[in-house]
Amino acid sequence: MGTTISDANLAEFIAGLVVTNDISARDVQLPQTQFYEAKSYPTFTPVGPQLVLLTADELARFGELRLRLSVSGVERQNALVDPDMLYRPLQALQSLTQFQELAPGDLVLTGTPAGTALSAPPKPLAMIGNLLPPSLKWKVFFSRQAGNPNYLQHGDIVEASVATDDGAIDLGTQRNAVRFA
Repeated sequence: MGTTISDANLAEFIAGLVVTNDISARDVQLPQTQFYEAKSYPTFTPVGPQLVLLTADELARFGELRLRLSVSGVERQNALVDPDMLYRPLQALQSLTQFQELAPGDLVLTGTPAGTALSAPPKPLAMIGNLLPPSLKWKVFFSRQAGNPNYLQHGDIVEASVATDDGAIDLGTQRNAVRFA
């Protein structure tokens, strides 16, 4: 909202980076096609293990960060920010400042590489789905996803890490056990 962020001043807006895991309750999300509630339960966005403060030179290496995630020892995600991430921090922050103010200390999640359990349908199915009314399209999509065996199970161990391949920037590894109440 009036804030101008560019490559030249990006380091003024990003103090550091931290591993986060954007958890979703698919049992809520799928039948209700409701994203906000499904991502808002206590413990659903673990943050850490550490906040790594960056210099402008280190921030310039953002594209070299490798994001990894495994579930019970099975790798689900392993991708470099460049070229795999759709939106770099600059684009994400520029987009956000069009409709909200950012304040010191704000935590902004910028996305995740392919490999989450929820996945887009193959292109031909997506094209057919686009011909359906939106409510029917989402109902079909979520009913198809309901049987996905890759969703987290009670007792799974989720490990997420972010680091450059040379280890110069290392945000650590977050380890969490999945617990269903």
